[in-house]
Amino acid sequence: MWSYIQYRRMEKDVRRAIEKDSKIARRQNGQESVSDDVEVARTNNFPLSTLESKENGRTKDKIMVRMEGDNDPLDPRNWPLVARCKNIAILSFLIFAQAWAGAAESMANKTASEEFGVSQVTENLSTAMYLFGIGSGALFAGPLSETVGRNPTYLASTFCYLFFVLGSALTPTFGGQVACRFFVGLFSSATLSINGSSVRDQFRPVKRAFAFPIIAWANVAAPVIAPIAGGWIVSNPNLSWRWTEWVTLIISGLAFLVSLLFLPETYSPLLLDWKARHLRQITGDNRYVSEHAESSSFIRRLRHVGPLPAKFLTQEPVVAVFAGYLILLYVLLFTFLSGFDYIFKETYGLSTALTGSCFASIAAGATSFTLLAPGFYSWARWKTEYVRGSSIDPEFRLWPAIVAAPLLPISLFWLGWGDQRSISIWSSLGACFIFGMVIIAIYVSSYEYIIDSYGDHAAIGLASITIVRYLVAGGMVMAARPMYEGIGTHWTMTLLGCIAVLLLPAPLVFWWCGRKLRSRSPYAKSPGA
Repeated sequence: MWSYIQYRRMEKDVRRAIEKDSKIARRQNGQESVSDDVEVARTNNFPLSTLESKENGRTKDKIMVRMEGDNDPLDPRNWPLVARCKNIAILSFLIFAQAWAGAAESMANKTASEEFGVSQVTENLSTAMYLFGIGSGALFAGPLSETVGRNPTYLASTFCYLFFVLGSALTPTFGGQVACRFFVGLFSSATLSINGSSVRDQFRPVKRAFAFPIIAWANVAAPVIAPIAGGWIVSNPNLSWRWTEWVTLIISGLAFLVSLLFLPETYSPLLLDWKARHLRQITGDNRYVSEHAESSSFIRRLRHVGPLPAKFLTQEPVVAVFAGYLILLYVLLFTFLSGFDYIFKETYGLSTALTGSCFASIAAGATSFTLLAPGFYSWARWKTEYVRGSSIDPEFRLWPAIVAAPLLPISLFWLGWGDQRSISIWSSLGACFIFGMVIIAIYVSSYEYIIDSYGDHAAIGLASITIVRYLVAGGMVMAARPMYEGIGTHWTMTLLGCIAVLLLPAPLVFWWCGRKLRSRSPYAKSPGA
């Protein structure tokens, strides 16, 4: 809806500019016609007063529509800050709703398994299939959004997603639940995998230090807030466990409506394509074209992109190592959905409702780090000497990860060996709080570092990480209960903590060697770019 308004507003702006240019041309040349070059007048209409953009790049048969300089108001990065913050808020709500779906029914594991007549380990398939669905769809989301635009990709996928959330709430069989959960994940993969590209569309490097932690919070906090609500729903004798799905549907439906009504298109090549289309219609000159219209189709994009995730994971050390970090963090995040039964419920004798409430400690840690975002923005501004639009050294993005990396094994060893009846529950909650801070810090650092390092290839690098982390996390969800039951909480956390120790030096190594690695990569931006 909003993108349609956006499209029509652009048409009015283009028409107004052409009429204004015609009057100027008649006064200057004494002629009734206008030259082929349309010198577009600057206007202040938001969000698409694109009329200062000059159609340069003329060829024999085409006039290529491009941006005019860094200040072109067509560029979403030049939209008013209030409008961009509104867009980030809406996108965060959409991300939050679909990330919530992954953990919404986790606290109903026992009740649902009894109803369907399966074991609790088998019932974990409902979460695993959601993760497999995201991993399966992430490869297609980027090329699709670059073909039809961000807005249609978000809205169409979310619309389909809602039907399968409804199916999860109504299905009478375990097979139906597993199938619906897979498609819930598949259709949420677009929102959960291309949101970083939407941030890059609208914010230059310095301002991303402020915007991206908010998006990261929505991705990470939702799966640990959902079990809080789920625990209380399951514990209420007047409510069925299926209400965890109904609540998900209500939240997701509201997010969809808000996005439909107020979320604009932010993909610049598509906006230029809209402008070229209006110029053709208004002037009758079919030579106006955009690079987007001349570029590859979705199938060709997919053929080009298809082999790249494997190349990035095997040939790009930065992508491979940060993929390892995020795999570990997501394995922990989603295995905690089962693990808290052993860490808190069995050790301290908590009810299902209170066990779910323990996830608030992770959410609090994640929120605490997110509140530091204005500080990171101010630091980035100081680092670039307050020059508008300046770039920033990618290694600057590593500082949160450098600080957080030692805290990850500390929090895991602390949680594993502090999980004893003789030790206060607040000790374990404190370890979870630290983990919440760590997961956001490393998430933000890895995503921003890859975006700054790989430029136009960043979407492929992030898609590579998204695919592998969700697929591995889905597999580990199935192993969670057998692992906690087999070797216990102490040794499960010790094993994962030892993996965290192996990854600990990575941010510092990239801080020292990042420029050299980028100079050797065929996909990374050159260090001086």
